[in-house]
Amino acid sequence: MLRTDEILSTIQMLHAEHLDVRTVTMGVNIQDCASADVEAMCRKLRHKLTSRASRLVETCDRVGGKYGLKVTNKRLAISPVAHLLSGHDLNAAVAVAKTLDQAAAEVRVDLIGGFSALVHKGISSGDKVVIDALPAVLSQTQRLCASVNAASRRAGINMDAVRLLGEQIKAIAEATADRQGFGAAKLVVFANIPEDNPFMAGAYLGDGEPEVVINVGVSGPGVVSSALKRRLELEPNLTLGELAEEIKLTAFRVTRAGELIGREVATELGIPFGIVDLSLAPTPEIGDSVGEILQLLGLDAIGAPGSTAAVALLNDAVKKGGAFASSSVGGLSGAFIPVSEDAALADAATRGHLTLEKLEAMTSVCSVGLDMIAIPGDTPAETIAAIMADELAIGVINNKTTAVRLIPVPGKKAGDRVDFGGLFGSAPVMPVRNPGASSRFVRFGGRIPAPIQSLSN
Repeated sequence: MLRTDEILSTIQMLHAEHLDVRTVTMGVNIQDCASADVEAMCRKLRHKLTSRASRLVETCDRVGGKYGLKVTNKRLAISPVAHLLSGHDLNAAVAVAKTLDQAAAEVRVDLIGGFSALVHKGISSGDKVVIDALPAVLSQTQRLCASVNAASRRAGINMDAVRLLGEQIKAIAEATADRQGFGAAKLVVFANIPEDNPFMAGAYLGDGEPEVVINVGVSGPGVVSSALKRRLELEPNLTLGELAEEIKLTAFRVTRAGELIGREVATELGIPFGIVDLSLAPTPEIGDSVGEILQLLGLDAIGAPGSTAAVALLNDAVKKGGAFASSSVGGLSGAFIPVSEDAALADAATRGHLTLEKLEAMTSVCSVGLDMIAIPGDTPAETIAAIMADELAIGVINNKTTAVRLIPVPGKKAGDRVDFGGLFGSAPVMPVRNPGASSRFVRFGGRIPAPIQSLSN
């Protein structure tokens, strides 16, 4: 049972420290909207989403206002659209995408996820339509986000899909060249995609989930940073273990606050509550940075030796604190390191302290992967595919979720700067070493098998 007085005292204590409910995401199963007639399918989709989510935004605002804890984003996540598009063509995919985008606008949510395909073991006809449509879809919609699961611990890595996605990421960036390739920021390629993740761009409603559900994402890097500063001012000789305990305690409090909001929203809407995802998802605002936490843990240059160990400490402490706070922790729940969305990480990349290779090492112990990274626009598609393959391999071998969100910025070269605006921030275009040197590897295609330890689980 959640103690409201305990949670309210936590909110009061942390109110000025960038604690927010980053997202309340309503998951909606759309499989019953399937139809051989595209117009009928689009009508069903629009009706289902607008009827289910008509009160989502106002309810989030009311509940957040009641407790003085802002719900920053309200979002929708649907079951994979590939299920609907089997037997349909590219034009149908674009029509469905525009319908989803319009429905999201009508109910005033910020984003909608679930233009998704699960291809870790093979590509079905519906999956192929989704992937082929990505450049058109992500350039012609505003709120729609896409995700593709190309690897899993049991299936290994589908290199045919990875190669195709490398080509599509280039095409998406070119199709949105007037927005600095921003369309690519709305696509995430996963290994071991979570089925209840409320964070974009990877949110979708997986198999086994309810017909409709509320999932909550709470983000508090500023809260963790402030808690560490207070402790270090009082006790400058703390050990790393003691700092980890402080992070764990703070994560506990933040998780309790997020679950309170989520459960009350779900109750008012008359639908089940799913999970609370405590992920330290930064924003470009100073004081709301995972990078600043790493600096407080003793790293004078983010990317220096010890950076991977510091991220491991942070991620583990956040997960433990969240798990102790709630029996409904899910999604990703850990530390994100999206370069453009974190002022301290972007600064480290600008200074050359944080390289693509070091980021890859850090992703082996954080919650996601290579996230919101701008790379030169002329990076070959095969090289993009190879970067993805490396990251997916980390997920497969370590039985964890990893993901890639790369943005090859048209016309930009390493060292240039790109500004995506708002929560997406700005960052330098990071150099990609040895472009083109992986082409033969990627062209082999096929599947990289799962490791034997995964098969034995």
